[in-house]
Amino acid sequence: MGNIVVLSFVYLIGIGLLLTFNELAYRRLNPEGEITRKFAHFSSVLATVPFPYIFPSHCYILVLALLFAVVLFVTRKGNQLKSIHGVTRKSVGSYLLPLSIYITFLISNISGNKFLYILPMLILAISDPMAAILGINIKAYNGRIKLMGRKLNKTWLGSGAFLVSSFVTSLIALYFHRGAYDLKTFWLALTIGVVCTLAELISWRGFDNLSIPLSAVAVLALFL
Repeated sequence: MGNIVVLSFVYLIGIGLLLTFNELAYRRLNPEGEITRKFAHFSSVLATVPFPYIFPSHCYILVLALLFAVVLFVTRKGNQLKSIHGVTRKSVGSYLLPLSIYITFLISNISGNKFLYILPMLILAISDPMAAILGINIKAYNGRIKLMGRKLNKTWLGSGAFLVSSFVTSLIALYFHRGAYDLKTFWLALTIGVVCTLAELISWRGFDNLSIPLSAVAVLALFL
């Protein structure tokens, strides 16, 4: 248990250093808030992928998630960490991210299947920032998607990038997990990519941080 507590502190320090670096880059280089926000999203979520191999109980993740949520709440109220909070759109995604990590880990921990956590986190870390950055920064031939006559706050390029990247990520991860590249690996990866893309498409105000990994968990639980 002592080693796990030490590792928990190491993760806290690491995330703290990451946020500090991100904030300094934001203040000195003055990039768009969306860029630094998505960089923090990518790096922090990717850093949690080994959690199932490090922490034997979901209780450790709960503590880390609560501490992270408190930091985000305090810095938002105190007008700090503008590299994360400095976006014009309304979003609760930063608060839902630690909740998403905990819930996904809890499901994986209870089921005894580490892969139920690893793949959803990889998709959340890679595909979500890719879709956001491409969708926002490339304007040519990149219109907003219409669904049932209503324009969504999503673009064709962003959703396309999410679909391709989530499919490729799933294909590679499933190949290593199953040890075979067969028809099931292909259609399961494609199903995960499509379902997660639809979840991201209909989510708003940052709820995709929750809907994306839970959609991936649902597909894996049903078909893996």
